[in-house]
Amino acid sequence: MSLSPTGSNMTAPGLPAAVYILAVIGILLQLAGCASTPPHGHTHGNTPYVHQPPAAVNEGKPVSATPALDLAAMPDLEGIIPKLADKRVVFVGEKHDRYDHHLVQLEIIRRLHALHPRLAIGMEAFQQPFQGVLDDYIAGKLSEPEMLRRSEYYERWRFDFRLYAPILRYAREQQLSVVALNLPEELTKKVGSRGLDSLTEEERAQLPALIDHSDAAYAQRLRKIYMQHPHSGHGFQNFLDVQLLWDEGMAERAANYLLKHPDDHMVVLAGIGHLAWGSGIPRRLARRLPASSAIVLNDWDGELHPDLADFVLLTERRDLPPAGKFGALLEVKDDALVVTHCTSNSPCARAGLRKGDRFVAIDDDRITSMTDLRLATWDKQRGDTVTLRISRKRWFLTPQELSYTIELQ
Repeated sequence: MSLSPTGSNMTAPGLPAAVYILAVIGILLQLAGCASTPPHGHTHGNTPYVHQPPAAVNEGKPVSATPALDLAAMPDLEGIIPKLADKRVVFVGEKHDRYDHHLVQLEIIRRLHALHPRLAIGMEAFQQPFQGVLDDYIAGKLSEPEMLRRSEYYERWRFDFRLYAPILRYAREQQLSVVALNLPEELTKKVGSRGLDSLTEEERAQLPALIDHSDAAYAQRLRKIYMQHPHSGHGFQNFLDVQLLWDEGMAERAANYLLKHPDDHMVVLAGIGHLAWGSGIPRRLARRLPASSAIVLNDWDGELHPDLADFVLLTERRDLPPAGKFGALLEVKDDALVVTHCTSNSPCARAGLRKGDRFVAIDDDRITSMTDLRLATWDKQRGDTVTLRISRKRWFLTPQELSYTIELQ
């Protein structure tokens, strides 16, 4: 089924032209075609007679009670803001690599901030030990590259930071608290590969105080996911425990913040899987802190059901501008980033870089690792120009340092 955009009142720069919303809760049930004579029935006088299906087919509620979405009556994003306004916590789900999802998240933050000046943003993308780094960034003590380096963003989250940059910049401009929700990956990786029993006493002290295993439906949904993906021989229990740690850890972190800041509202930004059906973060937060809340999902690929969320957004796909690239295959060797190959007709090839050349610096940024490269180029687009310095080995001579002006492609 395709939907044709009809316009939108949203004002955020770069926001998709239209965002359609399935109001999953409270949608009208429409009964279609109930009065017509079944095409394969027989008529006795004025009474239609239909062959009855086997009893097993009739189990459950009548087909006539099937919910129907009135696509013509769906509100837009602006139309649901009043329904979110009185909620202390609004969960907004994302597919991490979808730029349009993050633009919608930013618009919801802006609209709710206009209503609640004391608004915090909880983010799955940052891990709890780096809360101080986020605080310093919001306070203006750190630049974006410094924040990314000190939070180990590219080692721990790895998604293109341009996806999240508008949200972080808005928080900094408006002095909104950004709360690092995620557990350190050292814990979850260890549990995933070796189980909870492998944790040391010190590591166990970092776990959430409450880990509830009682939600059978939650476990069943995760088992289906587990069976659909390769899992390197690690058992389902380890997989389930990691998911529980993520959800309980993020819920506890958000609840603790709200308990310490009773006048604050919060928008929680996390993956759709942590929010759908309410069984991930939302209910686990509610056990710690009863508070009014709503769940908003950006898209959903599975079954639509009234218990899935309060709202599901149908966003118009929007991609980031293509990132500027050197066209070089690189490897880390002896604390240096080394060229192994230049792709055909790439900036790397046109500049004359050779196999074995070592990156030294891009503009004024020293380069010794892939993280250094990402930090130096994350905001560069095709056509942008950089100065690349490399070191080239020579037989029986000291290495030669060369400088190139390169237009990224």
